[in-house]
Amino acid sequence: MSTTLLLARHGQTVWHAENRYAGVSDVGLTDAGRAQAEALGRWAAARPVDAIWTSPLSRAIATAEPACRALGLTPHREPGLRECDFGVVEGRTLAEFEAENPKAAQAFCADPVAHPFPGAEDPRAAAARGTAALRRIAAARPGGRVLVVAHNTLLRLVLCSLLHIPVAEYRRVLPRLRNTAVSEIRVSGEDTALLSLNVPCEP
Repeated sequence: MSTTLLLARHGQTVWHAENRYAGVSDVGLTDAGRAQAEALGRWAAARPVDAIWTSPLSRAIATAEPACRALGLTPHREPGLRECDFGVVEGRTLAEFEAENPKAAQAFCADPVAHPFPGAEDPRAAAARGTAALRRIAAARPGGRVLVVAHNTLLRLVLCSLLHIPVAEYRRVLPRLRNTAVSEIRVSGEDTALLSLNVPCEP
C-alpha cells in the first residue's frame, strides 16, 4: 500500500534571506517565514493530511505549527530529517567562501558530493539518512497522507536518491526548493513516484 508524502521546506530565516548556509545551526524564522508557515497551515487545512513529521530544528517545528494547530495534530520529530552540516560555510555565503578559498568553492560547484565544504557532512550520508527517515515515515502510515517539514539541501538530496538521480546532480537538477513550497511523492516499498514538485502553497 502506498503512502503520499507532502514534502515542504521550512519558512524563511534571517540567514536564508541573506543567502547564508544554515545547516545544523538553529536559526529562527523571520516575520516573512512565519507568514509562510501560516500559509502552509491554511494549505494543509484544506487537504486530507493524516500526520505531520518535522526535522528536530526549530525552524521546521515552527513552520509546521500552524498546520498542526489547524488540523489538531501532534507533530512527530524525526532526527534523520535534520539539515546537512555545512562545515566551515555554516552562517556564510558561497561568495564569502569563494573569496577565501576559490579553488575549493569551484570544486564544490562542479561536484558538491565529491568535493563538499571542508568539515561538512558527506552528502551521500545525508541522502541515506534522509531517505531512510522518509521510508520509516511512509511505513508508519500505509495508505496515508503525511506532511513532512524539513530542509532545502536535505530534501533535494533525498529526492534525487528516491528518484534514482545521481545525488551529485542535486544542485543542477533541483536548484532550490522554495520556502514552504510542497513536493508530493508516493512511496510504495522501494518505489517512489514524483507527483508534483516545488508548488507554492499559495498563489
